[in-house]
Amino acid sequence: MTTKEERRQKIKKGVRGKISGTTERPRLTVFRSNKQIYAQVIDDITGKTIAAASSLKMDVKAPKREIAAKVGEMIAKSAQEAGIQTVVFDRNGYLYHGRIKELADAARNGGLKF
Repeated sequence: MTTKEERRQKIKKGVRGKISGTTERPRLTVFRSNKQIYAQVIDDITGKTIAAASSLKMDVKAPKREIAAKVGEMIAKSAQEAGIQTVVFDRNGYLYHGRIKELADAARNGGLKF
C-alpha cells in the first residue's frame, strides 16, 4: 500500500517525463502544502525560473481556494510582465481539483493560455 505522497511522486515522475517547458512555452508548476500554495513559471532548457507567486506573503484570512485563485492571478500577471503568453501546466502529481483547479482557472482568466 502506498501513501498519498508516494502516489503523488509516482504520478509526478510520469507527467514530468512527458512535459517540459521551453523558452517559447515554459512550464507552470504548482506546489501545494497544507497551509500555502506556490506557483512557478520555469524554462526547463535553461533551468531558470521566469516568474513565481505564492501565498506566503499574503495576509488575507480567506478560504484556501480563494487564496489559490489570487495566487493564480498573481502568477498570470507576473508571467505576462516577463513576456509569457502560453505555458504548459504541470499539476505536479496533484489531482486537477480544488485549489489546483482554482489556481489554473484564475491563471487562465488572467490571460495565460494552456
